[in-house]
Amino acid sequence: MPDHRPIREDLQATLDARRDLGPDYEAALVDSFAERLDATIAARVSAELQRHGPAPHPSKGNPGAAMIPIALGSMGLGIPLTAIASANAGLLGLAITWFAIAVINMAAAGAIMRRG
Repeated sequence: MPDHRPIREDLQATLDARRDLGPDYEAALVDSFAERLDATIAARVSAELQRHGPAPHPSKGNPGAAMIPIALGSMGLGIPLTAIASANAGLLGLAITWFAIAVINMAAAGAIMRRG
C-alpha cells in the first residue's frame, strides 16, 4: 500500500536527507523518492479508473473505413512526391517512391485488419 503523505512532504524529506547525508547518498535518495512518486501516481490513476469505470471498447464497425484517411493521405502525398522523384531521379526514383507508398499502405491495412 503506497504511503499517502502528500508528495510535497516526501520531496522535502528527501531534500532534507540529502542535505544531512551528503552527495554520497544522492542516488539512493532519488531512487527512493522516485519509487514513492510512482506509487502515488499509480494510486491516483487506479482511483480515477475505479471512479470512472472501465473504458468503453470501440465498436467493431467497418474496418475499411479506417483506411480512408491513409488512402487519401497517400494520394495527396503521392502527387508531389511523384513530381519530385521523377524530376530528380527519373523512372527509378518514381518506381521507388510508389513502391514505398504501396508498402506503407499494405502495412497500415494489415495492422487495421489485425486490430479490427
